[in-house]
Amino acid sequence: MSASRQADAQVVRQAIHWLVRLRSAAGDAELQRACDHWRAAHQDHEQAWQRVQVLDDELSSTLKAVPGAGTVMQTLETSTQRLRRRQALKLLSAAMVSGSALWLARDLTPWPRLTADYGTAVGERRRVALADGTRLHLNTDSAVDLRFDQRQRLVLLERGEILVDGSHDATTGVPRPLRVRTRHGLFETLGGRFVVRQEQAATRLSVTEGTVSIAPLAGTGAVVAGAGQRFEVGEYAARALEAPDMDAAAWADGLIVTRGMRLADFLAEVSRYRNGRLACSESIADLRLSGVYRLDDTDKLLELLTRTLPVEVHYRTRWWVTVQARV
Repeated sequence: MSASRQADAQVVRQAIHWLVRLRSAAGDAELQRACDHWRAAHQDHEQAWQRVQVLDDELSSTLKAVPGAGTVMQTLETSTQRLRRRQALKLLSAAMVSGSALWLARDLTPWPRLTADYGTAVGERRRVALADGTRLHLNTDSAVDLRFDQRQRLVLLERGEILVDGSHDATTGVPRPLRVRTRHGLFETLGGRFVVRQEQAATRLSVTEGTVSIAPLAGTGAVVAGAGQRFEVGEYAARALEAPDMDAAAWADGLIVTRGMRLADFLAEVSRYRNGRLACSESIADLRLSGVYRLDDTDKLLELLTRTLPVEVHYRTRWWVTVQARV
């Protein structure tokens, strides 16, 4: 990690430290003034504070919606009064691996977004224009770091999904290939347009323009993907995928475009854009749907399903939603 990245991470840690101290000493006016002084000392301090506050609000809202999580929240609030913070965090970890709180794991691990060069929250999409002419589109819950210098143009996909609209290098006399690296492989182009989606077990690549070279991190040799091709890339090998049931790049325009997609798979995709749990009954999991759906309001999107499929949407809470067969 570069010196600047270490400094950024240190500022975020300081912001988290202040947040924890204020939570454990509610009403301490002197401590509040000290925190305000720290925030005002440098604009980086205030930016880090705002980022931590947003993520803290996301976490609190999500936890409160989970059945049985109220007890966890209350315990955490009181724990900081009489236990060390590490002990309180252990209580939260225990809650995460029990019963209905298991699905919170994704929402409780936002830290790459805090320290990344660019990041998005759940449900957010972002476009970034880089100095070399490349345009990056970040999908929901994503984070990237950049390593651009005289020799390389490297995008580190730390989390989530990006669409890369690559440009021939316009900033140096010697062309520098544009590379994207995930935990599974390295993807290189001189000017292609492609989507890279990092999942737990593999990375998915979809090429819409140009060509992209694929090199699994622990594999031997490279594979070249052309426009219209899709690959699943593991640590050791890459394999071509069949024609998709969803447009891989439509999200950059705020859309999900499906072609005979299973309802269960469709809801799994929609769930990436909202906090909480979204699922369907097994009896309707294999229903198929084709269409164009807007991502701006996922509640409206779910309501639209009830007009085109024999289903009903049940909200146990705002963050606990199940799609069931219509009675």
